[in-house]
Amino acid sequence: MEMPTNETAIASNRDAWNDSARHHKDSPEWPALLEAVTHSDFSCIDDTLRAVLEQVGVAGKDAVQVGCNNGRESLSLFALGARSVVGIDQSQAFLDQARELASRSPHSAKFIEADIHHLPTELHEQFDLALITIGVLNWMPDIAEFFRHVAQILKPGGALVIYETHPFLEMFDPEANDPYRPDSSYFRSEPFVQTQPIVYEGKVEQQAPASYWFVHTLGAMFSGALDAGLRISHFKEYPHSNREELYDQYEQQKAQLPLCFTWVGIKG
Repeated sequence: MEMPTNETAIASNRDAWNDSARHHKDSPEWPALLEAVTHSDFSCIDDTLRAVLEQVGVAGKDAVQVGCNNGRESLSLFALGARSVVGIDQSQAFLDQARELASRSPHSAKFIEADIHHLPTELHEQFDLALITIGVLNWMPDIAEFFRHVAQILKPGGALVIYETHPFLEMFDPEANDPYRPDSSYFRSEPFVQTQPIVYEGKVEQQAPASYWFVHTLGAMFSGALDAGLRISHFKEYPHSNREELYDQYEQQKAQLPLCFTWVGIKG
């Protein structure tokens, strides 16, 4: 299969996410979320990420979430004392949901539609803290270029906090006959391609724009971040899954895989 250019893959991923937004809004979690964000102490951030954010410090800082989806985690940063919060995503449909949630919140967050590779220059060096959570890095064709753009929007001394699924998991297919046998190379260079809607649980048997999921090794992530001028001040791997429920089967094994990680890079 002919691989798309990076720009084509990014554009197709945007179309796929715009298509998927309606499926997420149809879930029973949406009405509950609309109510939950009305509380000033609303947070959907789990204990693992909260501990890292508290260690880095959020209180009184200008924060940005890169790849904010429907903004629920962006709004959660106010509970940790953020002074201001901006969410960036390239999916207009998910940003519509983010703005609907923000309209219910007692806090004022701003949401910007932009591809991280083409950010407005007025965002450069504007943030003390940037947050990336699960399901962002693998949509990026060139991880080193991605980190260069993220580093640009941090103030000197600003921190990039990442809480992501572990790349080891990309080697396994949770729906295979033997889900514990490696199914794909850790060093895979071509993306996984999906032509069904992107949903977190189960599958929707409909045609959708192609989405491209790129595999990045830890080495590629570290090298890309260091080349972007980020000093790695924290890296920790965990045995719990922060991915779809299908991946819960990889928890509590005798030969335990690392399932997710937290990571902090400081802009020099």
